[in-house]
Amino acid sequence: MDIATPPLVHLDATKRSKPLEPLDRLIVALDFASAAAAMELVDQLQGNCRWFKVGMELYYAAGNAVVEHLRARGFEVFLDLKLHDIPNTVAGAVRTVARAGASLLTVHAGGGDAMLRAAVEAASAPDSPRLLAVTVLTSMDAEQLSGVGVCDSAGGLVGAQVLRLAKLAQAAGIDGLVCSADEVGAVREAMGLGPNGEGPLLVVPGIRPAGAEAADQRRVATPAQAIAWGASMLVVGRPITQAVDPARAAAAILKEIAQGA
Repeated sequence: MDIATPPLVHLDATKRSKPLEPLDRLIVALDFASAAAAMELVDQLQGNCRWFKVGMELYYAAGNAVVEHLRARGFEVFLDLKLHDIPNTVAGAVRTVARAGASLLTVHAGGGDAMLRAAVEAASAPDSPRLLAVTVLTSMDAEQLSGVGVCDSAGGLVGAQVLRLAKLAQAAGIDGLVCSADEVGAVREAMGLGPNGEGPLLVVPGIRPAGAEAADQRRVATPAQAIAWGASMLVVGRPITQAVDPARAAAAILKEIAQGA
């Protein structure tokens, strides 16, 4: 698929002063191997989605062009690359992808203070994305964390690690966090954030409508639960992208978000 590079127009709902509407809170994950497949879904979701996530699978296939194309069509982009490397390399990557116009970009909080601060400095240029730090992947549980050497059990292994990384990211100047719904309330309290979405963004993946399969996610919640517990925005993939009617599935999730607000 040939994707042109038209001029960009920023919407960035994350910087609005008014309360977030359901359309501002739903991010649909474009987890596809080609731009053509991704744009086919985008066409089906007109009116039911304002935000799309471009992750590693799609970004490695289509690069900045797919981000630019989404932006030119009026959508906001959450670029989920989970950058994790030495500080200089991550800073360079932030500067490179910033040119595409994404509104949000992820780095791994596990990269440490120096890496996080380098990313923040690189993202200080005009029109750079807001940075979100990934704490503990929602596909990981206590057993898997223990397997990679995280053994602190104070407050629960997963919860303790999420809070540790959240505080590290906050001190480094990161704009928000990616965490599971299980930890979002504790993160808000530990970081001194308001209960209703005030303060830094808390973006929650692992969202499954009531009755949906968890698949490879270990820590999941329904849209209404995650919003009620303090999530700012939700990332939803397969429940929408693999639905028989994606637009109808997205509309149903928007209703659940409104119920949780």
